[in-house]
Amino acid sequence: MGFLKEFKEFAMRGSVVDLAVGVVIGGAFGKIITSLVGDIIMPPIGYLTGGVDFSKMKYVLEAADEVAKKPEVAINYGTFINVLIQFIIVAFCIFSVIKGINSLKRKEAAAPEVEPEATKEEALLTEIRDLLKNK
Repeated sequence: MGFLKEFKEFAMRGSVVDLAVGVVIGGAFGKIITSLVGDIIMPPIGYLTGGVDFSKMKYVLEAADEVAKKPEVAINYGTFINVLIQFIIVAFCIFSVIKGINSLKRKEAAAPEVEPEATKEEALLTEIRDLLKNK
């Protein structure tokens, strides 16, 4: 019984729940970026490069043999290029969000702190200290 209670306490901690929410949102964000790259960014790049479709770029090591029912063996470097572009876009988006959050935190921290006025006792003690220093 103790094990289940301990697991429940672990699973219900704020950080674990926050992490789970982050993973789910990250997965959805990844799908959005995949669509952004595949459907919006790559077509103009393909157009600018003369109709090159990166996803179809590959280096064939061994051609497929339909008679022997052997599949093609190839290095799909075009898919790698697409994934690399997606990674750069995701990294840039995350960088932008974190930079924005940090700038908001700096503005909050930059607000000058008003020093509380010294009490009569503190002012008197400071004056006595300064007089003793000057002797």
